[in-house]
Amino acid sequence: MQNDMIQYKILLVEDESDIAELLRINLEDEGYKLVLAAHGAIAIQKIMSEHFDLIIMDVMMPSMDGLTTTQHIRLLNNNVPVLMLSAGNTSQDRIDGLKSGADDYMGKPFELEELFLRVKGILSRANRDDPNINLIEFAFGQNFIDFNSYIAKGINGEFKLTKKEAQLLRLLIERKNQVVTREDILKTVWGYVAFPNTRTIDNFILSFRKYFEKDIKRPRYFLSHRGLGYKFKIEEE
Repeated sequence: MQNDMIQYKILLVEDESDIAELLRINLEDEGYKLVLAAHGAIAIQKIMSEHFDLIIMDVMMPSMDGLTTTQHIRLLNNNVPVLMLSAGNTSQDRIDGLKSGADDYMGKPFELEELFLRVKGILSRANRDDPNINLIEFAFGQNFIDFNSYIAKGINGEFKLTKKEAQLLRLLIERKNQVVTREDILKTVWGYVAFPNTRTIDNFILSFRKYFEKDIKRPRYFLSHRGLGYKFKIEEE
């Protein structure tokens, strides 16, 4: 059970009332305050009028699914952590969830104990001082990244990064010209070691190359070192 001095407020977005009620009862037993939303549109309305410490988001919902709802939340510049729940449990499902702006992803069915641990971990990381907070913006070549707004400029112009993309970029840039191991990435960006797999991280690196490299087959900045990790390479001025 969480610290009695702090009661975190969680928005649970779930269209199946039986599942929503089961999760509400168990999470409230853990000491959290729960607010329910039956679908994405209601969730967005609540987010615009209330503060939440965490959103638990079902993916498969009518009208507006969890991926679209999360994207709308991020477009509002709301950085509340999102834990996504879905019956889809393939690597591509997880990648799609993270790219939509989610901070974590759990496939159904799941054990309640694992859910509690994920919730606790996300809230702990969200309230922990960020050791890289001083890195507000960064320019390299013709590229530019603003870590506050997630706005970036790459070879094809301006675009917006997802939260996970910004976190991974920040980590690699903070450790420029050093190989960052997969384990370090999992611990720092995702907060635990069970997920994602190496292919997921590779997909993020591939996205960075598409954003910022002139030749993705011969990358200059974002390098993979097989069996070791990943490196952001830049010449010191």
